[in-house]
Amino acid sequence: MASDTKAIKRDKRGVKMSLGYRITDVIIYTLMGCVGVITLLPFLYIAAGSFATDRELTERAFFIIPHVWSLNAYKYSINNGNILMGLKNSLILTFMGTIVNMALSTTFAYPLSKKHFRGRNFFLNMVIVTMLFSGGMIPTFMVLRTYGLYDSYWALILIGAISPFNMIIIKNFFQELPLELEEAAYMDGAGEFFTFLKIVLPLSKPVLASISLFYAVGYWNDYFNAMIYLQTPTKYTVQIMLRNIVLKASAISDVMMDYYDQNGAPPDKAVKMATTLIATVPILIVYPFVQKFFTKGVMVGAVKG
Repeated sequence: MASDTKAIKRDKRGVKMSLGYRITDVIIYTLMGCVGVITLLPFLYIAAGSFATDRELTERAFFIIPHVWSLNAYKYSINNGNILMGLKNSLILTFMGTIVNMALSTTFAYPLSKKHFRGRNFFLNMVIVTMLFSGGMIPTFMVLRTYGLYDSYWALILIGAISPFNMIIIKNFFQELPLELEEAAYMDGAGEFFTFLKIVLPLSKPVLASISLFYAVGYWNDYFNAMIYLQTPTKYTVQIMLRNIVLKASAISDVMMDYYDQNGAPPDKAVKMATTLIATVPILIVYPFVQKFFTKGVMVGAVKG
């Protein structure tokens, strides 16, 4: 009995933990730590390669700390690629698009979350149909051009103003909220809009933060639509700017590489890694602010239909 008592410890919540339980915890944490390191290594290599020279990238298959530090790739991207303009345009597009998407998605999901809403199943089925079929690229292009939206950010925003999948997650989250809260608001004289704005939305911060992140990442990484619907170079997003930078750097021939290295121009590989880092870091900065809401918002909204 004494040996069994010594083998049992308690966790922070006061729950008894056996020796086998603790060994299992150690194994799980070790495996997850290894997976985390494996996931992080490619990102560290890209970050290190963006500060390295072409010779080091060619001679060393993998490294985390470069032997010779160089800022040529970043100088080239900033001076020759209008990267700062692209970052500004992507920030504007991401901010505007996320606000429009969340406003339309939440106002559409709220009535669909009410079981007494007439026509609820019909509209919900129509939403599901759009997840399987779309109008196509050419009809969409013709519609946007007809309404004068071509070569504007509204073309990128309105073609995906509501994501059916994200809207359904929000709807399911609204359905899980206690009905008594809304009934109490109605008894106090609140209308539907006031209840939605003051009761439902403040209680839905987890799902709102999670879906906002989904929308923001989609706008930030959008490349194909921006390439099709934007024509003015000053309106190009960061993804288009980065593409132009990579193509311009790739045009540097191997014969002239030594000349360019001596004059401060970057190698092709370092430019690709630097542009990858430039495009990734801004959206990564946002994630820690919504991370605490992320798992709860997605899982709770996806459990029940």
